[in-house]
Amino acid sequence: MTTLDIFSDPICPWCYIGKGLLDRALLQQPDHPFTIRWRPFMLNPEMPAGGMDRRTYLEAKFGGKEGAVQAYMPIAEKAAEAGLEIHLDKIKTTPSTLDAHRLIHWAEIEGVQTAIVSALFRAYFVDGRDIGDAEVLADIADSSGMDGSVVLRLLASEADRREIAEMDTAARGMGVQAVPTFVVAGQHAVPGAQPTELWLQVIEEIRAQA
Repeated sequence: MTTLDIFSDPICPWCYIGKGLLDRALLQQPDHPFTIRWRPFMLNPEMPAGGMDRRTYLEAKFGGKEGAVQAYMPIAEKAAEAGLEIHLDKIKTTPSTLDAHRLIHWAEIEGVQTAIVSALFRAYFVDGRDIGDAEVLADIADSSGMDGSVVLRLLASEADRREIAEMDTAARGMGVQAVPTFVVAGQHAVPGAQPTELWLQVIEEIRAQA
């Protein structure tokens, strides 16, 4: 099998779209060679624990309302092309994603990492839920094959907080500057939300080499 490390953040719309486009390729090639591992990258590592009002965040990031609208116009279009449901108007809070990344980290141990990532994307981009909230994360864990009560206890502790921050720093140190970034076989970095056709080509090339 070939490792496919995906550096992403569950509040990144391009990560959501990039996963959707990759998923289409994997559905067409169910015997694909990838072992997928989700790796942390925080878009806002300094975000306060309670997050902040989304409109305030977007206008500050993009220089006002008009800049925010311009930045997000292509997202809805690309999501539709990828066959994804997205409701940006439902999102009221831009959360800190530290705890969501902790959950993704624990999900790898449980063997349900991709299921958790999918559920986080859906909770945020479709349902507009606050994925910085511990109760929301525990509910997502429960619905994806994990024990929500255990997750709640872990979230209330310091477990793996430092480790996630260190992994985020390490990703930046190895040259990851934006997400999604896909790393094939620990060697080939593929930045951005790539079209399904590219992933089908990559799968064929890996098979040919094998």
